Amino acid sequence: MTLLRSRPAPVLAPAPPAATNRKNPLPQLAMLCWAVVTSLPLLWAVVSSVKSDDEILNEPWSLPSTPRFDNWARAWTGASIGRYFLNSLIVVGGALLLTMFLGALVAYALARYEFRGNRFLYYTFVAAMFFPVFLALVPLFFVVQRLGLLGTYPGLILVYAAYAVPFTVFFLHSFFRTLPTELAEAAFLDGCSHAAVFFRVMLPLARPGLVAVGIFNFLGLWNQYLLPLVLNPDPDRYVLAQGLAALSVSQGYRSDWGGLFAGLTIAMLPVLVAYVAFQRHIRAGMTAGAVK
Repeated sequence: MTLLRSRPAPVLAPAPPAATNRKNPLPQLAMLCWAVVTSLPLLWAVVSSVKSDDEILNEPWSLPSTPRFDNWARAWTGASIGRYFLNSLIVVGGALLLTMFLGALVAYALARYEFRGNRFLYYTFVAAMFFPVFLALVPLFFVVQRLGLLGTYPGLILVYAAYAVPFTVFFLHSFFRTLPTELAEAAFLDGCSHAAVFFRVMLPLARPGLVAVGIFNFLGLWNQYLLPLVLNPDPDRYVLAQGLAALSVSQGYRSDWGGLFAGLTIAMLPVLVAYVAFQRHIRAGMTAGAVK
């Protein structure tokens, strides 16, 4: 007859300390300070654009007693901001279309096809991103001048595109590499050519990346000042950055500070609208290539 031995009581492990819901407030505080530092000058410029010169000089931080929207009309017509705005739309729009087309083609070829010199070409584009633009201004000036494109829309469009293509190739290269190969193989089996696979299959799949890099290129080309300053000496074809520089001189001598701030606000509006309208596409394009 065997005796039943009682099992020793299990020893319970000590409960882990309760997790606290306290979060470190320093990142939120830093982002709040950064938001104030970046947004306050923009808001001040917009408010100053509808104030009189006396209010801008004597009461710079107060709201306008009576909004003066005639400052905007005077800047648009009298200071030729409207003409500069149209010139910028033509140059940046043409350069953006050319950049996206060439950049997508090159990035797709380098990402999806293996050939001799593939990596060399890719790293050449990467190295071009780090080349300072001002070092190429003098030879670039003579090249554009000998081609007869100095002070013309096509000259600026070609130079802008050459300036933006390396970043576009770098951005889209990793994105195209993450796209599923099975879709391209199925398209080839259905009789599609290489061009048809690119335009009908791969390019629609790369839409988030295309939108993101397109917004980045638009922001950079819209604010470009050094290249048009050297390659665009014709005042009738000034882009918006050149027009604002000329406006700051002329309106400063005239003491028309309301018109000057109105011109600055008009120049900022397309950039702000583009970023606010496509900010979700920018975030999706930045993360899609890493998630797929």
